[in-house]
Amino acid sequence: MNTAGNFLLRLLFIAGLLALWEAAVRLLAIPAFLLPAPSAVGMALYRGTVSGLYQEHIGVTLTETALGFIVGSVGGLLLGTCVALSRRFDYFVYPIIVMFQAMPKVALAPLIIIWFGLGITSKVVNAALVCFFPLMINTIVGLRSADEDRISLMRSLAASPLQIFAMLRVPNALPYIFAGLEIAMIFALIGAIVGEFVGAQAGLGMLIQSMNFTLDVAGQFSILLILSVIGLLLNMSVALVRKRVLF
Repeated sequence: MNTAGNFLLRLLFIAGLLALWEAAVRLLAIPAFLLPAPSAVGMALYRGTVSGLYQEHIGVTLTETALGFIVGSVGGLLLGTCVALSRRFDYFVYPIIVMFQAMPKVALAPLIIIWFGLGITSKVVNAALVCFFPLMINTIVGLRSADEDRISLMRSLAASPLQIFAMLRVPNALPYIFAGLEIAMIFALIGAIVGEFVGAQAGLGMLIQSMNFTLDVAGQFSILLILSVIGLLLNMSVALVRKRVLF
């Protein structure tokens, strides 16, 4: 079946699920504060979009996610490279990094808010802390997965360590790195939302919290829908870059 046919089937499947959800809510008379109907969620999404409320907070959350992803990715790549290439760095630093990563980031978020305030900085830091570890692990695995026979061959041809790194280890590690980037992008969005839950002046996470106090469940569902679409688009953007870089 062609691509257009598959896309049409996907849309029909989603429409069927929404129709089943709508029918179940109406037939079972489920209260709106427990589970709103898709029509109510659509109305909440429409009102928030028309008023410009959602666009403002989407911009804040996207900025926090992008900056956190950049900071976390750079840190993950640098630390992963140091761990992969230096036995001493691996022995002394890597256990500390693992211990730090084992700490729940939800528990660290209040401290980050205290240290960096309610502004965008604390959300960027939280997003970076959440997303850097998967990329670091993938970088380590990718750089260490270079074939030892090829490394020995390049050494026999008088290749320098820098040449081995640039011409063998990095190209071999790129699939692992891009896989880590796809995970890191989603984790950055999650980290930004967690930071906004704890304390924020703007953002989709803060908006969900405010709607929770007013029992606007339909509005919460509409924001969750927006977040799911944002996550999908961010993941697709990294996948698109991967297809351009890796052949």
